[in-house]
Amino acid sequence: MIGTTIAHYKIIDKLGEGGMGEVYRGHDTQLGRDVAIKVLPDLFVEDEERLARFEREARMLAALDHANIASIYGLEDVDGKRFLIMQLADGETLQERIKRGPVPVQDSLKIARQIAEALESAHSKGIIHRDLKPANVKVDQQGQVKVLDFGLAKAIEGDPTTSGSHPSLMESPTLTAQMTGAGVLLGTAAYMSPEQARGEAADKRADLWAFGVVLWEMLTGNQLFVGKTMSDTLAGVLRDEPSLEALPHETPPSVRRLLRRCLEREVHERLPDAAAARLELED
Repeated sequence: MIGTTIAHYKIIDKLGEGGMGEVYRGHDTQLGRDVAIKVLPDLFVEDEERLARFEREARMLAALDHANIASIYGLEDVDGKRFLIMQLADGETLQERIKRGPVPVQDSLKIARQIAEALESAHSKGIIHRDLKPANVKVDQQGQVKVLDFGLAKAIEGDPTTSGSHPSLMESPTLTAQMTGAGVLLGTAAYMSPEQARGEAADKRADLWAFGVVLWEMLTGNQLFVGKTMSDTLAGVLRDEPSLEALPHETPPSVRRLLRRCLEREVHERLPDAAAARLELED
């Protein structure tokens, strides 16, 4: 696709791919700006009911307006292919940053505060992420954070309350694309809340669990839940107790308390909302 033009978007290069489709850097020839173009999977596009749900959800996501959330610009239909046009976020992903080692405490807290602000803004509009992970967070050279793919997991899976059943873990688009071989560690599984791992409906507190996992990994430089297979990883989510002893000694007591409350397995004992996390980090 590189070098071709879709509608009025010229495809420049490929940025990556995942369960929700391939992502390309494109140039909007009408407005003169670079954008991210996500090509939705064919299996998804062929499901008319799912596509209709996605279009309704995409319209709601397009209304999100926050400095720390990558915006959705539009949805294009060209030759039977569906393309989601999104804001192109500068910088590297948090996943790439963590691979180089622990993020200094003060930098981690600045990044975490911006993620919390993004969650707070979206949650206030009834939108949950459900796939928050380091790969979905970008940080530019000035330390500005952009949370990517906000609400797309819910948009693609649909609202389980409309069908009277809980979403199936095995149907999660972020899992399916990577379930092609034994021994593959699924990044998304490592950030699922216990209730998501059990196939139960998730609310905003699932994002608070993932937020805690991301913050723990920034501070330690290591992945919190690691397994050789998806089943092993999910078993860790359901069973293993996160070690706060692994945190740097200079981690403030209030941040340790914040992490403990974000990583409570029982939903009713977990931190209730992102505003509480933001206030802790601002203090």
